[in-house]
Amino acid sequence: MGDTVYVKTEDTRSALVRAGIELMEETGSAEIGLREIARRAGVSHGAPRRWFPTHRSLLAAIAEVGLNDLSAVLAAAAGTDGNLAPLAVAYVDFARRRPAMFTLIFRHDLLEGSGSELRTVSQPLFTWLVTMVEQSADVEDAAQSAAALWVGVHGIAVLSSTGSLGLAASNVNETELIDRVVRDSLR
Repeated sequence: MGDTVYVKTEDTRSALVRAGIELMEETGSAEIGLREIARRAGVSHGAPRRWFPTHRSLLAAIAEVGLNDLSAVLAAAAGTDGNLAPLAVAYVDFARRRPAMFTLIFRHDLLEGSGSELRTVSQPLFTWLVTMVEQSADVEDAAQSAAALWVGVHGIAVLSSTGSLGLAASNVNETELIDRVVRDSLR
């Protein structure tokens, strides 16, 4: 009888990432542990370390999926008419529907040192936004305008995803607020 050899498979890696996403979205928190993820994925508690050297690297893999999902949502919302409001609405909607993922994507303090290159996923997203601004508005500095747009819409997304926007300003129409932020950012 020979020794049992553990063979790492891509399926195990994918199962760990999927399990992490499921747990995070069920609990509403990005604070999920390796043992919990391993249990959900149906692997030993040591299995995550075979694929991910640190807890942060697994969280970064989960965040990468979220960034790709967000990119797909924004691409689907992009129109050809130059109106950026649908993109902003889609961004806020993503944050509201998937608050834990949205939070994780922007938790650089949590993801720092993960060894993952999340910037390779996130930077093209911002570059795409700059291009969209260039195509839809006559602005002096498209990067500056895109940053102002993102900051404003991101603020609405964070407040909306936590329920704080409705508490602080119950009579504010979110869609009108988004339209105003888009308009003001592109002046």
